[in-house]
Amino acid sequence: MFITNYLLSHIDDESPLLAALSREAHVKLLRPRMMAGHLQGRILKMFCRMIRPKRVLEIGTYTAYSTLCMAEGLDDDALIHSIEINDEMEPFIRPYLDQSPDKYKIRIHWGDALDLIPSLNEQFDLVFIDGDKREYCEYYDITFPYVRPGRIILADNTLWDSKVTENIATIRDLRTQGIIAFNEKIKHDPRIEKVILPLRDGLTVIYKL
Repeated sequence: MFITNYLLSHIDDESPLLAALSREAHVKLLRPRMMAGHLQGRILKMFCRMIRPKRVLEIGTYTAYSTLCMAEGLDDDALIHSIEINDEMEPFIRPYLDQSPDKYKIRIHWGDALDLIPSLNEQFDLVFIDGDKREYCEYYDITFPYVRPGRIILADNTLWDSKVTENIATIRDLRTQGIIAFNEKIKHDPRIEKVILPLRDGLTVIYKL
């Protein structure tokens, strides 16, 4: 906890809008821990600064905290397509999107990412996978053809509270099984280079060759 506090005190502040979003999420939502926080949000923004993607795909909008962070780091002519299956999140998300100076860079799509991704008719420079952990392999497979060579896929929660180190034969939780299967799939994919960062709950960085 001391190291986390030190990190947070020595990186860029989150905007007042993001701070307000985070406070409301912790008051009103049952699982605020699912939200990208201050540190991860600054890292996502930095990825966008470095990569300068023109098209971004986010699978799993949730509160749109990560969406807004990435939008901060994008050039003015860039666009994020963010997909969220739970349309009950819209009343929470919409006021923050409307207040954001970067709202013109964001398109929210409501529905199943596996159905929607082919219909977007885009090629992506950056993909952030943070949806249903049971479907990470499916997200990866359906997204991969739409990622430009030499560009990046990020996958969140790939350490999954260290449950990935458990014996898969004894695991009954489908989300844990999904993350383990994804990590093994990525490990053996010759089309990519990859590294897992021990950031929060694990962030895998995948480079498409």
